[in-house]
Amino acid sequence: MIIHTVAFKTKHPAGSPQEQAFLTAGVVLAKLPMVNNFQCYRQVGQKNEYDFGFSMEFTNQADYDAYSNHPEHVAFVENIWKQEIDVFLELDYVKHESF
Repeated sequence: MIIHTVAFKTKHPAGSPQEQAFLTAGVVLAKLPMVNNFQCYRQVGQKNEYDFGFSMEFTNQADYDAYSNHPEHVAFVENIWKQEIDVFLELDYVKHESF
C-alpha cells in the first residue's frame, strides 16, 4: 500500500468561498476508482505554513501511477492546483519493512 499525502496553503483568504470551492474540487478526486480512504484535513498546528492536507491510499504502485496519469487528476493539477496553491509539500509512504 502507498499512502499519498499533500499539505498545502491556498492563495485564497481563510474561510472564503474560493477556498471552499478549491477543497470541494479536490475532494472530487476521491471518486476515482483507484483512490482509497481519501481524507481532507484542516491544519490546527502552528509549526508549519500549511492550512490543509489531502491524503489517500493506493493498493499498489500501478494504482498510484494510474491515478497520477488519470485525465481528471491531470486536469485538476493543471487547471486548478497550479493556479490556486501557494505552497505545498507532497509525501508518499510505504510501510517500513521492519515494523
